[in-house]
Amino acid sequence: MAASPGEKIGGWLIAPLAWLLVALLSASLALLLYTTALITPHAIQTLMSQSTGKIALWFASFVLAIGMWYYTLWLTIAFFKRRQSVPKHYIIWLLISVLLAVKAFAFSPVSDALAVRQLLFPLLAASLLVPYFKRSSRVKKTFVNP
Repeated sequence: MAASPGEKIGGWLIAPLAWLLVALLSASLALLLYTTALITPHAIQTLMSQSTGKIALWFASFVLAIGMWYYTLWLTIAFFKRRQSVPKHYIIWLLISVLLAVKAFAFSPVSDALAVRQLLFPLLAASLLVPYFKRSSRVKKTFVNP
């Protein structure tokens, strides 16, 4: 399948691509930590000593991390292939990132300063990149492949 002519990824599109690549790296590291916890005997013993509800929440977080990693990987590949569906999916991905940050802010036992910092970056990215992906002519000219 030949690529349709269109602009190459450049200009301000480098910033969303960089954000996506950093998020992919971060999600990969999170999966590595979850996997390490599953193969370390002490971590498994500690996990199994928790209540059933906490174990279920831990596995739900693990499944959510796998889903987010897969979606981020798929979006990264589609970004480089300049697929038409990228702007819509990038906006969805940003909104999911904001929802996950709100979840961490509301339900994680971390300090408020750390939670606000974790919430600030996805909110800032979404507030800047969603209008850019919706209105930019560069985005419309770049993502042209089916």
